[in-house]
Amino acid sequence: MLFAIHALDKPGALPDRLANYDAHRAYLESDGLPVTIVMSGPLVSDDGATMIGSLFLVEAPGRAEAEAFNRADPFAAAGIWEKVTITGFFRRKG
Repeated sequence: MLFAIHALDKPGALPDRLANYDAHRAYLESDGLPVTIVMSGPLVSDDGATMIGSLFLVEAPGRAEAEAFNRADPFAAAGIWEKVTITGFFRRKG
């Protein structure tokens, strides 16, 4: 099943995000993740450049694996995200 993970940063979290970026990228590229990442990338503010969160579309056996994937992300461990929403997703196009 597909899951959309929408994670918004806490106000002022950009310095922490940048400090943990390499660890976050290494995690996303590591073997043995409990999900398959279909696509991912940063959410940005209206200026089109300032990162304010993360969006993932993942394929997972169930919600528990999507939640485990999110909890193990270095951004989660660093407390960067203020709000995370994990929602099932049905692909209609694309």
